[in-house]
Amino acid sequence: MSDADDVRQLALALPHVVEIDSEGFDFRVADKGLVWSYPERRPGTSRLIRTDIAVLYVGDEAEKQALLLGEPELFFTTPAYDGLPLVMLRLTQVSVDRLKELVTDAWRMRAPDSLVGDLDTAPTR
Repeated sequence: MSDADDVRQLALALPHVVEIDSEGFDFRVADKGLVWSYPERRPGTSRLIRTDIAVLYVGDEAEKQALLLGEPELFFTTPAYDGLPLVMLRLTQVSVDRLKELVTDAWRMRAPDSLVGDLDTAPTR
C-alpha cells in the first residue's frame, strides 16, 4: 500500500526531479511530467485533485495497454487520456517497491539522454 508521501519521497530521490506547486503532487524532470495527482473531472462541478491516484507516464500505447490489461486492479484510464501514454495508478493497491519501479521507469523515459547516466551515480536515499 502506497500513498502521496511515498510518491513524493520516491520521485524526489531521483536526480533532477522538481516538484511543481499544485493542490496535490506534480513531479517533473527537464520540464517533463513523470507522475502527478489525478485531476478527476466531474460533470457540473470543479475538478477534484485525487492524491490517492497518480497519473503516470508510461512511454507508449503498447506499454499502456499491457499495464491496463495485465494489472487492472492497479491501473485504469479515462477517455480524457485516450491516445496519450498515461495511466492512472491506484496508490492504495500498489506496493512501495512496485511504485518505485514505476516512478523510476517514468523518469528514465522522460529524462533527456544527457541526464540518464546521473541515475546510476545518484546516492541511494
